[in-house]
Amino acid sequence: MNRTIFWSLAGAVALAGTDALAQNQPQTLPEIRIEVPAPPRSLTQPTPAEARQKIEQVPGGVDLVTSEEFRDGRALTLKDALDYTPGVFIQPKFGEDSRLSIRGSGLSRNFHLRGVTLLQDGVPINLADGSGDFQEIDPLNIRYIEVFKGANALRFGSAALGGAINVHTPTGRDLDGVLTRFEIGSDGYRRGQVAMGDYGKDWDYYATATTIQQDGYRQLNEQNNIRLNSNFGYRLSDTVETRLFIAYNDIDQEIPGSVSRDQALNNPKAAAAGNLANNYKRDIESIRLGSRTSVALEDGTVNFGGYFVSRDLFHPIFQVLDNTVLDYGVFGEYETGGEAFGLKQEQLIGVRLGHGTNDNLRYANVAGQKGALAFKSFETAQNADLYAENRTWLRTDLALILGAQAGYSTREVEDKFLTDGDASFRDNFTSFNPRVGLLWQAAPEWQVFGNLSRSTEIPTLSDLSPTATAPIGDIDPQTAVTLEVGTRGSQGRFAWDVAVYRAWIKDEIQLFTASNGQSYSLNADKTIHQGLELGLDYRLAEGLFATERGGDRLTLRQAYTFSDFSFDGDPTYGDNELPGAPRHYYRAELRYDHPTGFYVGPNVEWVPQAYYVDNANTTETRPYALLGLKIGYDDPPGWPRGWSVFLDGRNLTDERYISSVSVATSATPNAALFNPGDGRAVFVGAQVRW
Repeated sequence: MNRTIFWSLAGAVALAGTDALAQNQPQTLPEIRIEVPAPPRSLTQPTPAEARQKIEQVPGGVDLVTSEEFRDGRALTLKDALDYTPGVFIQPKFGEDSRLSIRGSGLSRNFHLRGVTLLQDGVPINLADGSGDFQEIDPLNIRYIEVFKGANALRFGSAALGGAINVHTPTGRDLDGVLTRFEIGSDGYRRGQVAMGDYGKDWDYYATATTIQQDGYRQLNEQNNIRLNSNFGYRLSDTVETRLFIAYNDIDQEIPGSVSRDQALNNPKAAAAGNLANNYKRDIESIRLGSRTSVALEDGTVNFGGYFVSRDLFHPIFQVLDNTVLDYGVFGEYETGGEAFGLKQEQLIGVRLGHGTNDNLRYANVAGQKGALAFKSFETAQNADLYAENRTWLRTDLALILGAQAGYSTREVEDKFLTDGDASFRDNFTSFNPRVGLLWQAAPEWQVFGNLSRSTEIPTLSDLSPTATAPIGDIDPQTAVTLEVGTRGSQGRFAWDVAVYRAWIKDEIQLFTASNGQSYSLNADKTIHQGLELGLDYRLAEGLFATERGGDRLTLRQAYTFSDFSFDGDPTYGDNELPGAPRHYYRAELRYDHPTGFYVGPNVEWVPQAYYVDNANTTETRPYALLGLKIGYDDPPGWPRGWSVFLDGRNLTDERYISSVSVATSATPNAALFNPGDGRAVFVGAQVRW
């Protein structure tokens, strides 16, 4: 960004000659103006403004969240970053672990992730079979986040019900210097960051190291994590740039586990007895390598790259899981535009190829250590996704978007522990997911959109793995047809983002946990997911106490998600509600900002209605409301160097509540399905940039 520095010189000036002295006239010196050039634009990493302009051409529910929106408080989890994105439901389980669902995706997934494609700089965080975790995403290593809900994630080849979340990391063009940050808080929370970056005419680099130590609110809730992230960009010519991404993660997390509803509400700090006895935890060590090259052509842009991920997992739960995962893949896309039949056209075509293996060993759990070998297999997942989209501007303000995604996937398990029989299998899946949308630019400041899309979710390896409850090959892909309409924009003091959707789903994959700790999957017959996603910001007042530098302001920020998920004439469950997500979820913040950089604001998280934890709709959670407060100081935008401090209070009334749940086919309040939320907590932090 250009920064203009005005130097004014004042004072007495000696004048030659007695006549000039006698006149005693003030002298005005010419203004000296110094222009500091902005960093050259990166071809491989768009700026937030460039990304926002592009994402707003999607005819459906999307969002873009910059780091400035969540670095003003504790920044530990994706919930901290995306809590004000309507339609994205992220609830903490313990430590950094969370439960993520977008439009009801992966509702029954009691561990890990399914139904949402997670990416960092376009490189998948999910494993090749579609399952995933959050622990390798560090909010302090984020420049901005793109959220594509549902089939709006076409450009990533994703056909998942929940869509995709793409995290963009900073570059040396974002941080030209050194940044240090430190946070401390309740329950032994300590978090630090050191980052540095620089750029030249043809190059830039960025590197950061972050660490977290936390005792945790509950027993068996300690975590010690170290993350290293870096990227290096080099411009080969004015039209070609390549960037290399390198990341290392060393994550050690204890798992306190789910408990009964009574224990969650009356003795929330206690861990599950079985977790304590067997020292449940999840330790991950991973290396991620990725590259991306962008080529600007006369008629468009080509982007291509590849990635390699090595991931070791040591995971004592019902058994000790000892997994070695290798994932690798390539991707490429071509964007162009022109005219056809006198109408402006824009085209996108792309391909993503992924391959992953898992050397899966499981041992008896002896107080958290390996006992006798209980299972051994070599698992393989492969995916080939081709996607294309054409945008035709029927008028200067109305675009018709036609797109499709086609996929071919394999899931294979080679059983190498044959004393209990051979459970090897190989399944192949194909899918085709068309999409049609309309985008109307009703005014320069706001849009109306709609789309009709098909989605397909291929079962993960854990979905397909046989148990006594679910035999081999008994799980079908989940398919859905989704209709969505909405509007987004701003007018005066208002800014809004509204979407209404309805998804008709067939063979929804539900994953449950048996009494022995093993999971099994089932296909529901027909289900319906429908809802309302509402984001509304309103500047209540301006210029209350200050008018310089744009003045101060008082803003109300709100995000409301209405979720109506149900069976549709199921032979067993009729039209029961699907368990696992609240019907109403409301998040709001009333914030005062002063042009000096001071800010303060209370916030609330409200779930006004309990929700079910089982398909039979016999057991439910409890409503809750949480009150928080942020107060701090952040040097105003445009300052070349600066500092910031904050205080972030969470659950200030010390409400006892259930933050997330596991789900079951049928349950009682004594079932261990409930995760208690953290009690009252206060965090303080400071950041210096020079």
